[in-house]
Amino acid sequence: MQITIDDKSGFCFGVVNAIRISEEELGKDNIACLGDIVHNSREVDRLKEQGLKIINHDELPEWTGKKVLIRAHGEPPATYHAAKQLNVEIVDATCPIVLKLQDRIKKSYFEMNELNGQVVIYGKEGHAEVIALMGQTRGTAILVTGVKDIDKIDFSLPVRLYSQTTKDPAKYAEIGELIFTRMRNINGINADFKQFNTICGQMAGRSPNLQAFAKAHKVIIFVGGDKSSNAVALFSVCKTTNPSSYFVSDASGLQQEWFLGVNEVGISGATSTPTWLMEEVAEAIKNMTQD
Repeated sequence: MQITIDDKSGFCFGVVNAIRISEEELGKDNIACLGDIVHNSREVDRLKEQGLKIINHDELPEWTGKKVLIRAHGEPPATYHAAKQLNVEIVDATCPIVLKLQDRIKKSYFEMNELNGQVVIYGKEGHAEVIALMGQTRGTAILVTGVKDIDKIDFSLPVRLYSQTTKDPAKYAEIGELIFTRMRNINGINADFKQFNTICGQMAGRSPNLQAFAKAHKVIIFVGGDKSSNAVALFSVCKTTNPSSYFVSDASGLQQEWFLGVNEVGISGATSTPTWLMEEVAEAIKNMTQD
């Protein structure tokens, strides 16, 4: 059995940075992370074994005088304010790309207040990054999860459109075009619409790379966390390109019948999937298919 791990898969820069910071801090003192540091339970478990505590917002008061890590997804301003009031020391591992996006949305929030306009965010409802982005507008931004939601927008008013950094570029472009068309139908050439390219370049490049990888292999095993929206989106790319694609969280999800009559397999993963986990799955496939 020939097994190939996709060298363009695995952790993105933001996740690598957050994990590096957490491991550095764990070497000094106890630290908690506000929410799962990455949407992959196996990697979270690995860091827990090193001493990382995972807490929710209600548990923040228990960390007065101690350190709490902000993960790569970021947090809304209210979290920083609460931490300051509680004398909790924040170790900020927010992805720099997400931080830049937060700042841009905040500036648009003030601009739209002046123009009686709207900030619109394309993203997944309840996702940690989206909660942080909405917080930059004090919760007033309009969240669009898909085409079905664009009727929430008042097309007669100015619009500034942003996307969660890990969304599909093609779907974001489609939503932007639909909004702009509706605005032009009402306002003509005076339609005040701006759409910003805020999808992470690393993420945007994953889909075409993954399509090529999926085409090049008879069977694809995609390794990802159940909580990861990025994993779901990227697996969809695999499945559409190659119907013989299967999603597993770890080696325990593998099924022997997937490999009957197959002599080569490709393994890929999400931006939240560690390389060591893909290697573990590769080893399990090798053992499972040995004569």
